[in-house]
Amino acid sequence: MIRVQREDFDVGAELTKLTAGRHDVGGVVSFVGLVRDMAGGAKIGAMTLEHYPGMTEKQLAAIEEEARRRWPLAAALIIHRYGRLEPGDRIVLVATASSHRQAAFDACQFLIDWLKTKAPFWKLEDTDQGAQWVAGEAGDDQAAQRWVEKPVAVMAGPGRRRETRPSAGLPKRKKNKRG
Repeated sequence: MIRVQREDFDVGAELTKLTAGRHDVGGVVSFVGLVRDMAGGAKIGAMTLEHYPGMTEKQLAAIEEEARRRWPLAAALIIHRYGRLEPGDRIVLVATASSHRQAAFDACQFLIDWLKTKAPFWKLEDTDQGAQWVAGEAGDDQAAQRWVEKPVAVMAGPGRRRETRPSAGLPKRKKNKRG
């Protein structure tokens, strides 16, 4: 389930709803992201999160779908806020439920890592040094990179091999007129 919203959320209530009536769930893993009061040595007074409505939900749904493809999840939840947020405010809740804990842990970490690098959100921090747009961090890219599936060689015909690309977050290759 995906929600992009301005209002805050109640973590306990959301986790209760996630597993209500689900007796096949053996573990739930959750991550709550909060607004910090410092970044890069600058004091943060507030952060404004912007997004592209429609595109954001579509990309988050694709990320969730990829997690469900990779792990046996009973349920998954991504709630991401937008608008003006202050230090200590909740930004995001990512939760996964599975019959086995390792799948829930791995899927939750995957969702967090890919959300940080693939979801179309933009951050403007109001700092003691002025307003600053936040660029992605190399550490986030490195964390997400470990989840990229390696291409698998398959036979494409007698004696011919071709590389297939993983589906995760990559556009389908378009055929040109030459084939």
